[in-house]
Amino acid sequence: MKRIVPHLMIENCKEAIAYYQELFGGEVKNIQLSDGIEMFKGQEGKYIHAELHVNEQCILYLADIFSQDRTKGSDVQLALELENEAEITRLFKGLSQGGKVKMELQDTFWGAKYAVVTDPYGITWELNAPQ
Repeated sequence: MKRIVPHLMIENCKEAIAYYQELFGGEVKNIQLSDGIEMFKGQEGKYIHAELHVNEQCILYLADIFSQDRTKGSDVQLALELENEAEITRLFKGLSQGGKVKMELQDTFWGAKYAVVTDPYGITWELNAPQ
């Protein structure tokens, strides 16, 4: 495993990033907008991913909220940046046992394997590994 990163799902992500950058300092990187991506049609201008790198050890992932039916307390997920396909497959299977798969393990448009699983204790994990 490379690292565990908090992923904040926020209303008006662009504004929130500016707020956190002013508060914590750091550099905003890797902004990906929903524009031009079919699955986000009608949601143009929203952030599907952005990163605030405060320093080498302190990184926040942020994204706009796309679902209207979110559960209170689900605005923070833990993103696992994994080493390879074997590791993501093992963790996906383990977290899925007794948990709830929110997004099946799949290839993505950003060139990674990705899945989202809520474990038996209610913690939601985003799994991401290079292809």
